[in-house]
Amino acid sequence: LCAYFVADREVAVSELRSALSAELPNYMVPSYFVQLEQMPLTPNGKIDRKALPAPEGSVQTGVAYVAPRTWVEAKLVQIWQEVLNVPHVGVKENFFDIGGHSLRATTLASKIHKELDKQVPLRSIFEYPTVEQMARVLEEMEQVAYASIPVTEESEYYPASSAQKRLYVLNQLEGEALSYNMPSVLTVEGSLDRGRVEEAFRRLIARHETLRTGFRLIDGEPVQRVVAAEEVAFRLEVAQADEQEAEAHIRRFVRPFDLEQAPLLRAGLIELGPDRHLLMLDMHHIISDGVSMGVLTDEFVRLYGGEELPPLRIQYKDYAAWQQADVHGEWMKRQEAYWLDVFRGEIPVLDMPTDYPRPAVRSFEGDTVTFAMGQAGSEKLRQLAAQTGSTLYMVLLAAYMTLLHKYSGQEDIVVGTPIAGRPHADLEPVIGMFVNTLALRSYPAGEKTFLGYLQEIKEHALKAYEHQDYPFEELVEKLNVKRDMSRSPLFDTMFVLQNTEEGELGIEGLTFKPYPSGHDAVKFDLTLNAAEAEDELQFSLRYAGALYKRETVERMAGHFVRLLGAIADSPQAKLAELEM
Repeated sequence: LCAYFVADREVAVSELRSALSAELPNYMVPSYFVQLEQMPLTPNGKIDRKALPAPEGSVQTGVAYVAPRTWVEAKLVQIWQEVLNVPHVGVKENFFDIGGHSLRATTLASKIHKELDKQVPLRSIFEYPTVEQMARVLEEMEQVAYASIPVTEESEYYPASSAQKRLYVLNQLEGEALSYNMPSVLTVEGSLDRGRVEEAFRRLIARHETLRTGFRLIDGEPVQRVVAAEEVAFRLEVAQADEQEAEAHIRRFVRPFDLEQAPLLRAGLIELGPDRHLLMLDMHHIISDGVSMGVLTDEFVRLYGGEELPPLRIQYKDYAAWQQADVHGEWMKRQEAYWLDVFRGEIPVLDMPTDYPRPAVRSFEGDTVTFAMGQAGSEKLRQLAAQTGSTLYMVLLAAYMTLLHKYSGQEDIVVGTPIAGRPHADLEPVIGMFVNTLALRSYPAGEKTFLGYLQEIKEHALKAYEHQDYPFEELVEKLNVKRDMSRSPLFDTMFVLQNTEEGELGIEGLTFKPYPSGHDAVKFDLTLNAAEAEDELQFSLRYAGALYKRETVERMAGHFVRLLGAIADSPQAKLAELEM
């Protein structure tokens, strides 16, 4: 919203803003204010909207730059600049207007705890999204000493984390499958030194214990065993090929891991020409996740460039020991109570119309349909998020739930969503399996308006984030969900908004770009991935080939874009009235 006004004196935007905030709900307070000498009029004496100047610049957001005035504000400004990666932040700027999203809000909360000894609930970041408001809240909070994760004692075996235990069991059930491999391929342009590539990987393996960890069962429990760096048998796999043969090489490179044998990582290089290579990486999910891949790639580039990296204070085994000790604590009991309450009563099973009957055992074969939402529609959805005090993630999740409701006719739906699962600032530089899954349950019904439903989703999402430390696998066990080899427990569909921070990688004379290869397994019936690219939203819909034909999923994608357009144009409409 943009407000244009005339007045008999110069009016400070902050003054207008606080006067309006007292009268209006947050989402109706304009984002921009423009003071004019007089209103431009048409010959008929009506306001000439076309002649109104476009709002621009930070002054017009109603946020003149205000420097920090207290040491708490100064400290918060510094933390915000780090988290948002921006050069300067004024104390009146809104976290979500200048690049914040839920993932960054979690990072912000853990950094505030580490540097200021104050535990800020995620909800407070949404309720008090400026440095000025947050500083006031912090000054009233008690100090909660930031406890570092302790370094665990040396031992032959270490406990596995909850996520590792689940992956170990799934690996045993599925045998030699590729469903939990994490392959990635980068195109490298420039003159590459093979010896330095191998050396960089050896140094990574020496630096991160995860990369030299194997697993075994002791007394029926999976445990981790860390191998000394000099005992790790690592060799770079090298081949020469042309572009046509590359695909077959990549397929051969991705093969099952034996979880007992460290390292659960392999690297390979395909020489396509003197100055063009494919760098292949494959790891088992039990030792890595999406954020870890970012850490690994970043450190690989720095080590290849000859940089010395600062030593790590803790390793993944320390986190696993800390988590397992903590799982039974008071804090976890409260988290558990929340999730058991969400899933009390009968758990709904999503009943989508499919092209083929569900097979008795899940297949991991499938494909992806990609599509986009144009610039104008994407901008409207971003504005809807800003005006409702929610995030783009919440708007898209509510829209996806609405789509599933229209397809299935159901008014009680569960969708899974991944969360980075690094609840502690100490864990930032550690490679390992941290990602947790949140099972979000909500109740889309035809008579609810989209705006009303979005507020419900916002509430659900915030509560889920506040209870994100409770491991998904513990929940599945506690709920006593029957193991069904034909589907995953609790939900059949995932929604992911990609905002793992990916920068362009480059070292002197080399550029790295992702090489598209569709080798990741299809783990759910449907997975909707969304990403912000330049000015538009891009989506990919992964589907299980055993259930759907491609044209059905293409039609579904078309329906989703149509539905997003309807939401952007009339968010106040009832779900039943939104056309798709």
